[in-house]
Amino acid sequence: MFIKTNPYDNDSLIKESRGLELLDKYITTAKNCHLNIPHIYSVTKQELTLEKIIHNYSNKTQMEVFGYSLAKLHQLKFNSYGLDYDNFIGLSEQKNIISNNWGDFFFEYRLLFQVEKIENKIIREDFLTILYKQKEKIINFLNTNTDYASIVHGDLWSGNVLFSNKIYLIDPAVYFADREVDIAMTQLFGGFSSEFYKIYSDTLPLSKEYNNKKIIYNTYHYLNHYNLFGLSYLNDCKNGFSFIDKLFT
Repeated sequence: MFIKTNPYDNDSLIKESRGLELLDKYITTAKNCHLNIPHIYSVTKQELTLEKIIHNYSNKTQMEVFGYSLAKLHQLKFNSYGLDYDNFIGLSEQKNIISNNWGDFFFEYRLLFQVEKIENKIIREDFLTILYKQKEKIINFLNTNTDYASIVHGDLWSGNVLFSNKIYLIDPAVYFADREVDIAMTQLFGGFSSEFYKIYSDTLPLSKEYNNKKIIYNTYHYLNHYNLFGLSYLNDCKNGFSFIDKLFT
């Protein structure tokens, strides 16, 4: 067994457990999806006890299975975006509501929420100026180029995928979203192999505006990392907002 502890006075482990259960529910529903969730033995605010996964590096076949299976999970269609409870992404609270407007949800509960947490007033105001200047264009762009709501992992970097005799997802920040938030996140810190991206896009093609959406979506993660870890992520945030401003000007 693997025991994950929480030194903070919050319910992040309980929300993590709920996220794993939600992913497991829809992994089971999706056809030919070969993803797995570690078994949950117990959870409290202080401890989450999970099945221990002995993992190693992936091989080409596993990467192909991962790409195909994620696409099959993302093919499931839902009626609305967001989630009916707040959860966490890493150490940060992630705000949620149920929404029928993807662009508005991402603007308000991802980008704006993180910008308003920035302690430095000058930086915060600079980013807010760009956000509000381009608000309607951001929202319309995301709505126009998103077909439906999918269940997403929400924090899908390489450290949250374990390759053993099966492929496991861990540490989710789950919600219902444009599926391409997951693909964008995979490319934030180096990404997966070319086999993963090829079979994913062969199974479920990316939108024609993916490369632009990717930068908008990953600006959320850069903001979160800046708020958590400081200045080393500030230039990434500035580059994201500069891109957004130029894209819609």
